[in-house]
Amino acid sequence: MEINPNDLAVKNVYKLLTGSVIPRPIGWISTISKDGVHNLAPYSFSNALSADPPTVMFSGGRPEGNNKDTVQNVLDTEEFVYNIVPYSLAAEMNISAATTPPDVDEFVESRLTAGESVMVKAPRVLESPISFECKLSGTYQIPGAKGGGSMVIFGRIVYMHIADEVMLPDHKIDPVALDPIGRLSGPSYSKVRDLFHIERPNWSKDVDPIKK
Repeated sequence: MEINPNDLAVKNVYKLLTGSVIPRPIGWISTISKDGVHNLAPYSFSNALSADPPTVMFSGGRPEGNNKDTVQNVLDTEEFVYNIVPYSLAAEMNISAATTPPDVDEFVESRLTAGESVMVKAPRVLESPISFECKLSGTYQIPGAKGGGSMVIFGRIVYMHIADEVMLPDHKIDPVALDPIGRLSGPSYSKVRDLFHIERPNWSKDVDPIKK
């Protein structure tokens, strides 16, 4: 099937995109509003972007041209925490995904602990094995062709909280111990299961065109 996305409704483009680009890492973003209300929400349009400087991003839709609570909190405070979602917290993550009024604290609704951060005022999910405290480093607004578009948030990691049980020697993370979940489409998610390893080839030794 050949498809021009301009010919489809946004909801159908969304279904095709989120069903194709899988699994997607989930940025469980915790913030605090300018009025001091905690907020927590998962974003699957998210990823790590750079190690120098350490940078993560997430993108929030703008229904009817309005920012969601998380995005607005980041714009107001210029801070957020990027938490990793392990399988053990999937149910709590799902509760925090509900659309709630701005004055609702998703930490309370999800029965999670709002842990104190070191470098930012936004709380971290104390139960999460990995949390990155972030300072806002940039934004990019994607204008919507048929709606409100999206706001992309870039954050520089200024402090890391990593549980000892997911650490390996030489500053590596054990993916099995971390047990993160990935976003698929609709209500579907994935776990880290059958791992395989492929060493990156050495050009001159393994794949030099002259040797082919």
